[in-house]
Amino acid sequence: MRALTIGILLASGLAGPALAADAKAGRQKVAGVCQACHGMDGLSKNPEAPNLAGQIEPYLAKALTEYRGGERKNESMNIVAKELTDADIANIAAYYAGIQIEVIPP
Repeated sequence: MRALTIGILLASGLAGPALAADAKAGRQKVAGVCQACHGMDGLSKNPEAPNLAGQIEPYLAKALTEYRGGERKNESMNIVAKELTDADIANIAAYYAGIQIEVIPP
């Protein structure tokens, strides 16, 4: 079943750069740019920026790739993502996806 899931992600382009990621390198990259809006812990203090902690790694990688390529539009993100390499994207996605969050229903 896992092989099927990975195959589907690869075919859809969602697994792209996220497969061989280094979360520690992602943390270093986040400290340089991303934390200003999304927080070091992935919990945004800015109402205009989404929380990234615990998001699904392939989703984060796909979103960053789309910002970099201009398929997704956000003035700040398009500028920031333009400078990211595939490895940077994979590492950032791994870092934010690896943050454990606790959900407490109301």
